[in-house]
Amino acid sequence: MAKKPKKQQQSGGTPATVALTSAGVAYTVHSYDHDPSHPSYGEEAAEAMGVSPDRVFKTLVADVDGSLTVAVVPVAGSLDLKALATAVGGKRAAMADPALAERTTGYVRGGISPLGQRKKLPTVLDASASAHATICVSAGRRGLEVELAPEDLAKLTEAVVAPVGRA
Repeated sequence: MAKKPKKQQQSGGTPATVALTSAGVAYTVHSYDHDPSHPSYGEEAAEAMGVSPDRVFKTLVADVDGSLTVAVVPVAGSLDLKALATAVGGKRAAMADPALAERTTGYVRGGISPLGQRKKLPTVLDASASAHATICVSAGRRGLEVELAPEDLAKLTEAVVAPVGRA
């Protein structure tokens, strides 16, 4: 059974929402009670918010030729590592060590946001985001999502927009 999301405008809180506020970007914060037993952070967020999983994007950290790179893809699918490597001019990509991803971004797994990271990493936003007026990404902790225009996310993260997700 889906949990009722709490919807609110917020102007601070996590490094992600602080970054959005500082940039003057329009966004909405959605919070919900995170269930630690749910098998998928992203699917849980989509269910809790009553939003289609193709509009909720997960933030994944990969290692592309020795450099950490962020991929933002729909929770309904998975990351195409070969396409990610190609999008950033690399040859080989693999998922990053979760502990390294947490240390580098400053966020915990399941709450890694593409915004407000401790160390700014190269970012690739899946091209499917462009099909939506707004998308949801982690706001920096489990149970907290931020909804914004994909163009704003791409601009703030200096993301390459490329087809890196697969159904």
